Amino acid sequence: MSVTSKWIEVKAADGAFGAYLAIPHTGKGPGIVLLQEIFGVNEHIRSVAEQYAADGYMVLVPDLFWRSGSRIELSYDDAGWKRAVELMKATDVVKAQSDIALTIAALKAQPGLDGKLAAIGYCFGGMLAYNTAANGLVDAAIAYYGGGIQNQLQRADDIKVPLLMHFGGADSHISLDAVQSIAERFENNEDVEVHIYPGAEHGFNCSHRSSYNQRAAAEAHGNSLTFLSDHL
Repeated sequence: MSVTSKWIEVKAADGAFGAYLAIPHTGKGPGIVLLQEIFGVNEHIRSVAEQYAADGYMVLVPDLFWRSGSRIELSYDDAGWKRAVELMKATDVVKAQSDIALTIAALKAQPGLDGKLAAIGYCFGGMLAYNTAANGLVDAAIAYYGGGIQNQLQRADDIKVPLLMHFGGADSHISLDAVQSIAERFENNEDVEVHIYPGAEHGFNCSHRSSYNQRAAAEAHGNSLTFLSDHL
């Protein structure tokens, strides 16, 4: 893949954390702050960053679990799931949002950033991408199976930028009723899209998981690239 990648350091008030930077072969492009699942900035998330870099974007992925341990990487087996849930529960979401703001500033400081900036998140990161949009920190946002968005619909009116949300039609973690409540809340907002992929489980985009759904992943990625092209 014709991209360059490396870890950089981002300074916070209570320390410093790593962020994985993926740069397209042109050395420049619009920006994406990519937000992890509960499994850390693992091989899968890094490969997603590199995929978007190959698509022409400058991508930066913050290590949001750094206060529990630097660059934690988990697999999708039972032990990985157990530790991932522990880490998620130990994460202060307010501090995580502050880290995301610092990551956005770090990406804006990159010499190759050329254009606008989006947040894209997966699962836990999907919820964070939604809030990042509500906080007015990005020009657009994409949330893949964002767990808990249905419980934060009071922030819907705070979202003033285009938002794309992907959900699996057979997600065992996010019910169709929850997805419907999200869709209904945004039905009068022409800048918000909700896509449901029939038969797709939670984590359908992740090829490292048993729930991977190649068709849904391909369709969602295509929809995401079109969305980014339209708004960045």
